[in-house]
Amino acid sequence: MIAASRELLRFSPGGDNAKLKELQKRMGRKLYTFSLVSGETCPYADKCLAKVQINEMGKRTIWRGPEMEHQCFSASMELIFPAVHNQRIHNGTLILELAARDYKAAADLICASMPQDCSLLRIHVGGDFKTRPYFRAWCEALKRMPHILAYAYTKSIPFWLLEREAGNIPDNFILTASVGGKADKLIFKNKLRYVRVVHTVALAERFWRLPIDHDDSHACMPEYRNQNFALLIHGKQPAGSPASKAVSALKGEGSYSSKKTKRLALAGV
Repeated sequence: MIAASRELLRFSPGGDNAKLKELQKRMGRKLYTFSLVSGETCPYADKCLAKVQINEMGKRTIWRGPEMEHQCFSASMELIFPAVHNQRIHNGTLILELAARDYKAAADLICASMPQDCSLLRIHVGGDFKTRPYFRAWCEALKRMPHILAYAYTKSIPFWLLEREAGNIPDNFILTASVGGKADKLIFKNKLRYVRVVHTVALAERFWRLPIDHDDSHACMPEYRNQNFALLIHGKQPAGSPASKAVSALKGEGSYSSKKTKRLALAGV
């Protein structure tokens, strides 16, 4: 068990994000989110790979992966909001090494940290399952909390497949494979449910034949757990890039936040 005096993980309420607020209302559940540092904890990221770098003078910049096609919106928010970045550093520092030593102890920490009124959880607005023991810790924790419906987008496909084979993924844990990573071949080989980030609605509908998920309902609702879908590109993109032009052309259609709370909401706080 986790001692009462031990520092806990930090979760964020989802109600200020227009996308997640709508989901919370639709599901009739209290929603929270949990995040790690973007990029640093994403071992299989590729087409979206970006992360915050801080030099010796404290200047913050975005490092972009060599194959990046659209910049991770969460990394962009960590650049704008140091407090968001620091919260995610805090979470990773507490749980990743603990999971490496003892995944059940990491599950204890998750359970002890979980807000009491949480019944719907998005795992990783920022970050991903960095290691298999960390992924397994979440599986173990959610087995102990069957009242919580949890969901996650992930590019860490090898960990998903290993835990699925071992029978460790509980029914209340809804996973979506995120296309655009280093393990994409495993998604299609194993016929996993997936999501694509697209530049236009027409591209999703005509080329991929995928519905657009505007409120995370496809991602989290059990009845959709075998249906592929798409997300519209969103977030700050490198100036002049095709991704940036696509965001501008959408005129806010790909944004999931209300005008009043847009910046903070995209950060998942």
